[in-house]
Amino acid sequence: MKNSNSVWHPNTQMSEWSEFPEIVSAKGMWLYDSKGGKMLDGVASMWCNVWGHSKPELISEIIKQTKTLQHCSLFNLTHSPAEQLSKKLLNLNPKMHSIFFSDNGSTAMEISIKLALQYWRNIGENKKTNIASLENGYHGDTFGAMSVGYVPEFFSKFRSKLFSTIQFPVPRSFRIPEKMSSKEYEDQCVVKIEKRLEKDNSIAAFVMESGAQMAGGVIIYPKNFQRRIAKICKKNDVLLVLDEIATGFGRLGSMIEYESQNSIPDIVSFGKMITGGYQTFAATLTTKKISNSFLGEFSQMKHLFHGHTYTGNPTAAALSLKNLELYKKYNLIKKIQKTSKIFKERTEEISNIGLVGDVRHKGMVMGIELVRNKKSNKPVTFSQSTNKVVFEEGRKNNIYFRTLGNIIMLVPPLAISQKDLNFLIDGTIKTIKSLSGKLL
Repeated sequence: MKNSNSVWHPNTQMSEWSEFPEIVSAKGMWLYDSKGGKMLDGVASMWCNVWGHSKPELISEIIKQTKTLQHCSLFNLTHSPAEQLSKKLLNLNPKMHSIFFSDNGSTAMEISIKLALQYWRNIGENKKTNIASLENGYHGDTFGAMSVGYVPEFFSKFRSKLFSTIQFPVPRSFRIPEKMSSKEYEDQCVVKIEKRLEKDNSIAAFVMESGAQMAGGVIIYPKNFQRRIAKICKKNDVLLVLDEIATGFGRLGSMIEYESQNSIPDIVSFGKMITGGYQTFAATLTTKKISNSFLGEFSQMKHLFHGHTYTGNPTAAALSLKNLELYKKYNLIKKIQKTSKIFKERTEEISNIGLVGDVRHKGMVMGIELVRNKKSNKPVTFSQSTNKVVFEEGRKNNIYFRTLGNIIMLVPPLAISQKDLNFLIDGTIKTIKSLSGKLL
């Protein structure tokens, strides 16, 4: 079946494509197209797939719930899947107290921002109106999310319409100032944050991805960096708002990433993998301090003015419950920690390729930064977008890639076997080596 231009594909220059492979089925780690080809899903269908495709237990749960209650509003009503899931999530996050369900990561972060700003209004602190965040942090594509997660490459065309935020540099080990160690650069970043938060009492919240920046370039935080930020926030009465949409539920090797970072937030959002990647769903959790501030007489107008048609959708909620049950049943987090060692073992092999400037890895994500040569570290360029070129070369090796600029991201389904992960890495190496003759 030939594609039409009526389907507008996300983050894609449509003029580069005459047609797109049509995926007709998927099983395990593999996607199958209409021409008989197959590709290993190297991006977990945009970082959300946990078990691979067509997991019987998850499919059965969708069918089961659909037979009894497909959708029911949470406006003045409730239902068992939402109630049970809230209890499950609070068991996983014992420092949290209340949950607002939504339907995707961007909206979950919009809710986080609104909660943080309204909290201060509700308690009478009207001066706290600014949001602080990290440069190149990504929190979604809606306007509030773009404002706090401003990635210039993605959002510069909308800059004039975004609300202003206070942004700080993020520690990294690649492309840091000359004659400065990674540790020195980290300390410099932390000092900038600490000084500003100490003197600026207008800052309502500090918003950051938990554990690592994903869409901003796979920047893995140094050990204790997030903990240091949490301490600074607490000391200066600034809310810590964490985004675990792409990094929680095992992606970085921990079920709840902020626990491994020893940094308890005031507000935290989860999404992507909450349903195993089979339906869209998200959740924003708050501490009791936050949720209690929204209580009062109706006339005080302290309640949250926010709602979605599909908030707490029962099918997605039931699916999420089953998915979280499978984490325990199959001991997934331990499996991830074991399988991710293959990434670590093969990092040097990937780093030694001529076009590779840097390799960053944690848990089940790896970012491979492509450069023209290791001396200049200038990004690779081709006659077409890097995404298009890498996708076509990867397809020859039966791998589905989606790049971030000049960074190849390996983000496989969390339950991938060691055999399939080695296949992914082998195919990645072949793909990168084949790119040399295509450089501009």
